[in-house]
Amino acid sequence: MAEYQRPAPRPRSVPQPRSVPQPRSGPRPHAVPEPRSAPRPRLLHLAAAVDGAGQYRAPYFVELARLAERGMLGFVTLDDSLGPPGEGRGRLDALAVLSRVAPGTGRIGLVPTVTTTHTEPFHLSCAVATLDWVSRGRAGWRAEVSTTEAEARLVGRRAAAPAEELWEEAGEVADVATRLWDSWEDDAEIRDVATGRFVDRDKLHYVDFESARFSVRGPSIVPRPPQGHPVVVVDATDPVTRRTAARHADVAYVRAATPQAAGAIRDELRRRAVAHGRDEDALTVLAAVAADLSDGEPASELPPPSGPLAARTGGLPLYHGGPVDLAELIARWHQAGAVDGFHITPVVPRRDLERFVNGTVALLQHRGLFRTFYPGATLRDHLGLARPANRYALAREAAR
Repeated sequence: MAEYQRPAPRPRSVPQPRSVPQPRSGPRPHAVPEPRSAPRPRLLHLAAAVDGAGQYRAPYFVELARLAERGMLGFVTLDDSLGPPGEGRGRLDALAVLSRVAPGTGRIGLVPTVTTTHTEPFHLSCAVATLDWVSRGRAGWRAEVSTTEAEARLVGRRAAAPAEELWEEAGEVADVATRLWDSWEDDAEIRDVATGRFVDRDKLHYVDFESARFSVRGPSIVPRPPQGHPVVVVDATDPVTRRTAARHADVAYVRAATPQAAGAIRDELRRRAVAHGRDEDALTVLAAVAADLSDGEPASELPPPSGPLAARTGGLPLYHGGPVDLAELIARWHQAGAVDGFHITPVVPRRDLERFVNGTVALLQHRGLFRTFYPGATLRDHLGLARPANRYALAREAAR
């Protein structure tokens, strides 16, 4: 096994962007001090897709990821599915591609789509943990399900099932993945050459997860990831997905044409998260939007595209206009409390991502609304999320 250097603990607080003036140590003359209880504004989060139909060369994906990193975006996503190539969805394996992108980038988060329906939870957890290791703590994964009979026939494991059942299973997969990531305590590796001991077996744990769908004993074959738990992302637009998103996701997408519609879904997700015993601030909700930045007259709402464009954008609400107007829209939605940020899918990947970074993001940074530097080295740092404690180490400490 390759030698890994574990990252140092990251600060839990997220620094303010350098473009925002910091308060002085004492009140200015004749200034009225702000009350201590005044709430701090939520940080704006931005992410982008680096999809590319018919692209099979690594430099294409590395170039787009580096461009997004130059704009200090939190993460990039790469879509994937089990659909037949004849349906226009055949593509390279997203996990493998972003593992190749990892050494070509230094800070940006990497989030592939992973289908849970026909994938063993043990294999999924190991693959995502590996991406976290090779990226030095920048991995996430977007949970997706496979609902069609055509996809089921391709794999041959079982027949198609209702979406509600599949999303319940996706939640179980997310649960068992975190257990497997915790099955190695952080200091389980000894690497004592003199005694020939590689691990402390008392710090490896069986997860013993069992449900009606699968059972996993563990422990994992991959040491605990640098982030502890890589970030979980769920598209929570469809109501059938929201229970899983509220319980397991760190980031949720919302496809909505207006800030009112987006805010209603965000509020619902936060209420559900609290009902599951989570801190509502642990769930970041992003508006998912396709962006055509070829200029034109911007619309006040974001209607879903039609025709061939709908297939290219996955039916996402479409923004058509210039980078400046998109910055205004992002600022307006965020400041209204509708969403915590935006996930942008460029209609023309290179052109629109470049205009988004050089135009939209630059303007948001100039106005002090978006960061001008990364607050840390991991994706959890970028999102302001603490590194989770190991459940088995906590249980042992509690038993003492």
